[in-house]
Amino acid sequence: MSIPVSPESGSLEANPGKGRPAAGLEDSGLPFTFLCLAWCALVAIGILGRVWQPFYGVSPLIGIGLCAGALFSNRLVAASIPVVALALSNLALPGGGAYGSWTMGMIVYAAFAWPVLIGGLVGRHRPWGALGGALAGSLVFFLSTNLGHWWLTSDYPHTAAGLVECYVAALPFFRWTPLGDIAWTLALTACLAAVPALARPFRATETA
Repeated sequence: MSIPVSPESGSLEANPGKGRPAAGLEDSGLPFTFLCLAWCALVAIGILGRVWQPFYGVSPLIGIGLCAGALFSNRLVAASIPVVALALSNLALPGGGAYGSWTMGMIVYAAFAWPVLIGGLVGRHRPWGALGGALAGSLVFFLSTNLGHWWLTSDYPHTAAGLVECYVAALPFFRWTPLGDIAWTLALTACLAAVPALARPFRATETA
């Protein structure tokens, strides 16, 4: 029987401002203070949404990764958002985020961090970019984590048939994941349209 793993590029175009530059964030065109608050807000959404998921596998981690990739030009800063949200939410969940091995843990963290690389799709092609990004995130998570489980454990034979068996056994745990990723991603990326207006007061303060 499969042991389920709990699921849980380009920058957004904005008018360039004259605010104080921040290392790695200069190209975003958004004020440093606003980006700091956006970072904290996305991490908080990731933690709360994962801890209180309505159904197994319905979490905002893919969505916040895509939004982070749209907002932050620095990919390390963007990737830190889902990584920190995952690490902190693990502390509140049973098992504390124990994935069985460091390798499996790295696979899970990478599966949630990589969507920042396609965040530009969200910034330029809403809502189709958000839909495509969410589905890609769901699929990559499912394929990579179950491939890792098959390879790193003895639950299934290390054969092609064993791999197929592993994926089939994991399907019931995957059923809500795409819907959750799509819903969270569409909701979060809809807020990106308001970013220029929300950032305007911060830009005025930093240029004063």
